[in-house]
Amino acid sequence: MSNRDDEYYEDEYYDRGDNRPARRRDDRYDEYDDYDEREVRKSSSRNSSGSSRSGSSRNTSSRSSASRGGSGSRNGGGSRNGGGSRSGGSRGGSKKKKNNTKAIILLLVEVLVACVLVFVAYTLFFKVDVTKVGKVNMNEEVISQSISETVAQNQQMVGYTNIALFGVDARDGELTKNTRSDSIIIASINNETGDVKLCSVYRDTYLNLSNDTYTKCNAAYAEGGPEQAISMLNMNLDMDVKDFITIGFRGLTDVVDALGGVPIDVTEAEISHLNNYQSTMATELKLNYTPVTSAGLQTLNGLQATAYCRIRYTAGDDFRRAERQRTVLMACLDKAKGMSYSQLEDVANKAFGETYTSLDLADILDLLKNVAKYNVVDNSGFPYETMRSTGTMGKAGSCVLPVDLQSNVKWLHEFLFDDSEYEVSSDVQKYSEKIAADVSKYLN
Repeated sequence: MSNRDDEYYEDEYYDRGDNRPARRRDDRYDEYDDYDEREVRKSSSRNSSGSSRSGSSRNTSSRSSASRGGSGSRNGGGSRNGGGSRSGGSRGGSKKKKNNTKAIILLLVEVLVACVLVFVAYTLFFKVDVTKVGKVNMNEEVISQSISETVAQNQQMVGYTNIALFGVDARDGELTKNTRSDSIIIASINNETGDVKLCSVYRDTYLNLSNDTYTKCNAAYAEGGPEQAISMLNMNLDMDVKDFITIGFRGLTDVVDALGGVPIDVTEAEISHLNNYQSTMATELKLNYTPVTSAGLQTLNGLQATAYCRIRYTAGDDFRRAERQRTVLMACLDKAKGMSYSQLEDVANKAFGETYTSLDLADILDLLKNVAKYNVVDNSGFPYETMRSTGTMGKAGSCVLPVDLQSNVKWLHEFLFDDSEYEVSSDVQKYSEKIAADVSKYLN
């Protein structure tokens, strides 16, 4: 059993600043942990704009034609009714004049309605450029099957929305799968109060990947994308997560910059590593970077904040790294709470090009509208500090081990839902026994 830094993922060719040559990581389990520039998906707003405008024009035109056609028909009727009588013709002319006036009014109303529809379309699809969002429709049956009956019937969890937040480090820009989730955070929102609790699930935690394969939990995203990663969380932790948001490191950099930077208290021990990561990413992303030169509370820009999230070579190892990620996330939320809705739209646009999510447009807009209501009241990590260990688990490599999965799940439910009486499902009991048996093979 060991806590050495190099047992965790190490970035390829990362310069630790100690005059040692940069090391290449063990490809057995680190193949997805590289960072590289991803090609940003191009916005399709121009095409969408064109199709929306032409669609609106066609609809307006058809409705107007229908109105005009209807008026013409009625006018024709008036003409026929008039026959050869002058008095009848006069009445027909009067009726025709009234029908023409009515048709013009209808046309004006329809034009106004069309203008409103175009404005709404502009607001929803162009200002908030949903065309750039990587929207995924997950298999609801698969997700539903991953939620145990114990959880489905639990009344203490009612009134909470749980969203999985995945941060991925993909060399080729792939956000869907084939890349391990570098960061896994459960955001639990109390729908009534707006209180939010964040819990990192350490990426090296030895768990069931939802298919009775036991290894580092971040491999679930690589194998089956967010669908399998969510199933893994639900099955091992007795959760009812149904939605997710995935963002890459480039996306995080853009978001922080759009927010105008975030305040972070940087320690002396973190400075060299923060700057080393900045240097590497700046070269890969073809960005300029500003070195951090002193410790203390300061505003970090996007590249600096992203580099800060990646530090894991100081005291605390990967556990401290996950804490840094939560710190930046909370700082982003605090900054967003002071911004207007239009400003938040700009921030969202920065992220949408590199975001993959199960949330639809209505969900996203609701989140933005309610951002001022949200307040992060607590944050922590799973497995809990006093109920975890580390060790090398054969081919899985160095893992974070829940000493007793059942106890950790009970702690998690008390932490997130204030449920001190929670009893774990039979499935979690089974996984707990399997993990304990596997651990005993390698550590005893």
